[in-house]
Amino acid sequence: MPTTHLFADHPASVGESYAEHLITAAGFGTRLVLTGLACIVHALLPFLFVKTGSQQIAALYDRMVANRRHNPVTGALDFCI
Repeated sequence: MPTTHLFADHPASVGESYAEHLITAAGFGTRLVLTGLACIVHALLPFLFVKTGSQQIAALYDRMVANRRHNPVTGALDFCI
């Protein structure tokens, strides 16, 4: 039984190829890691990165909602991450 569906089903459900999904998800992940590091620095030095966490989360959420696609299989709205 081919396992290609494991790599293609979700990207297809959000209207992306595997490569498009890889780039988008990796970009989100990288941005989240960097934002997390900024939050840790902010915890130690509260005068640094005062708005970084909330701004990045809002920006990622807006980007995710803007890239929302209708899933023809389930009828639900999926996110392109």
